[in-house]
Amino acid sequence: MSLTKESLVDSIQNRLGFPKRQSNEVFESLFEIMKNTLENGEDILISGFGKFCVRNKSERKGRNPAKGEDMVLRARKVVVFKWSGILKEKINGVE
Repeated sequence: MSLTKESLVDSIQNRLGFPKRQSNEVFESLFEIMKNTLENGEDILISGFGKFCVRNKSERKGRNPAKGEDMVLRARKVVVFKWSGILKEKINGVE
């Protein structure tokens, strides 16, 4: 099961006791800040969780899987996530 926006908003509402509308505003504001930060090429570091970074990918050869044709994939930016050691240990069950 995936964690959805709605379940995150519900968690904010339950943990902080905010009304649903205010919980949604908190969520939207946080993610708007994160999107703007990444759009500006800045990293987001959340201690104990990980780091979101924008990386440049070079133009490269690729293949259209539907037609089997060779093609060139344009250069672009991608967001990558590098998890923290603390999160890694929690996920892998290391205390």
